[in-house]
Amino acid sequence: MTRFIDLPIRIKFFGLMSLLLLVLLVATGIFTYQRQESFILKFAVDNARSFASQLIETRDYMSSVVKGEPEHNYNLVPQVVATQVARRVTQNSKFYVRQVSLRYRNPENRPDQYETAQLKAFAQNPTREVYDIVESDDTRSFRYMQPMLATASCLECHGTYESAPNFVKQRFPPGHFSYNYQVGEVIGAVSVTIPMKDLYAQLGANLQFDMIARGLVFLIVILVMAILMSRQVIDPVKRVSERIIRVTRTGDFHEKLPQKTHDEIGSLIGAFNDLMEELARKTLQSKESDERYRRFIELSGSAVVTFLKDGKIVIANQKAETLFGRSRQSLLGESIFSFLENGSALQEKLGTGEDAKEESSRQRVRGAGGKTKEVEMVISASKTDREPMFTAILREDRAPSS
Repeated sequence: MTRFIDLPIRIKFFGLMSLLLLVLLVATGIFTYQRQESFILKFAVDNARSFASQLIETRDYMSSVVKGEPEHNYNLVPQVVATQVARRVTQNSKFYVRQVSLRYRNPENRPDQYETAQLKAFAQNPTREVYDIVESDDTRSFRYMQPMLATASCLECHGTYESAPNFVKQRFPPGHFSYNYQVGEVIGAVSVTIPMKDLYAQLGANLQFDMIARGLVFLIVILVMAILMSRQVIDPVKRVSERIIRVTRTGDFHEKLPQKTHDEIGSLIGAFNDLMEELARKTLQSKESDERYRRFIELSGSAVVTFLKDGKIVIANQKAETLFGRSRQSLLGESIFSFLENGSALQEKLGTGEDAKEESSRQRVRGAGGKTKEVEMVISASKTDREPMFTAILREDRAPSS
């Protein structure tokens, strides 16, 4: 299985960029969701407060201006008027608004469990408002309540039984818990309810649109970066890599890459072209030098052999063919030490590094048929990039020995 680090740069770069942008997309989605959730909650609180304030103001106004009319028209009772106004105001919205009281007269104003708890809390401490998200029967709802305090006009109907209008006395007998309120006492509260699914419906739509828009933006960013990265970095580097591979296979240094820019990648290509030009020049010089050397040793009157440290012959002239009784082609790759009677001693000496300067010695050479010839052998050493190289000049004596 291919390791991630061994994958092409293009795949690694775009894979990491895609992962990074995906993480950013998820992070921004979470942040956007939380921000919109906070905004929607604030929207719900503001609207609920507005509805409650309108209902309370309507009730207070009606109780202050209406006197004997409710006795002839029950629909002019302040509580009834406020309830009807709330229904009309919220009929086209998701908000459900009503008045509730622990000492209610209208059964529709009977509080539920949550409202009962809040009304009791208001009785102990009539705060300005309270809101929360409540779960009931697997349904989450936004709940808001604002207390209503009894005023002097409220006591006309909710004071003592004796001071209440006749139509109230006829409906609610003495001892009913809706009597005997005091000014400033919590007489009830405005309760506002809205299901969270209705609030979150718009949140989900907004989040979906936002995520799609952000996803498209991130996709465009990835595509643009992919095109720029491929054209400006990956493709030029790939051409340099392919060119280096061809050079190692063919040894051809003459092909150059087009330098289209002068940035870092352009400078790399320019340096590569300069390197190829320098290598081509040095290769040509090396070939010319080798050719001159071959011509020189061919014109030499003595046998000349060039060999490596292990004795392997790499160059031999025509005189060496005659001396060793072997063709030049068969000499290449053979060890020169195998043609010398004292070859082992010479090999050991060269291996100790005592070849720093030119040295002359007498050697006996075995030729074709086992015949030996005594020669004067002059060895000189030269250093190459890879390993030491030696050149031996073998001068035959005039009188051969057997």
